[in-house]
Amino acid sequence: MSNQSVQTVSTSNDKFKVALAVVATIAGVVGFFYLKGQNKPALVAAGALVAGLVFAVLLLWTSTTGRDFLNFAKESVRETKKVVWPTRREATQITGIVFAFVVVTAIFLWGTDKVLEFVLYDLVLGWKN
Repeated sequence: MSNQSVQTVSTSNDKFKVALAVVATIAGVVGFFYLKGQNKPALVAAGALVAGLVFAVLLLWTSTTGRDFLNFAKESVRETKKVVWPTRREATQITGIVFAFVVVTAIFLWGTDKVLEFVLYDLVLGWKN
């Protein structure tokens, strides 16, 4: 991860840009559904959504918060590339073990329920099922 020990303080200008980006995103989504409801071509509605999202990304790109998020995303991708993913055989074996454990647990819980049912209803209360 990052070795940055200095934390920058967001200015009110950056906070305004983030708020404006959120408003632009909401406006793009609202515009999409409004235009779609007005029976406009799908391309026009999608264009409104894309325009709102692009404007929001451009606003975030110019803010410190947006750049920090972009750096975080890049570092996340870099860390994901370091992960050693299981082979298909290993994934199948792990899935089988989990499935078997779930079945054993279900049988145990069912048995516990039946034993408690017998003890409570037949022995303690004297009710017959």
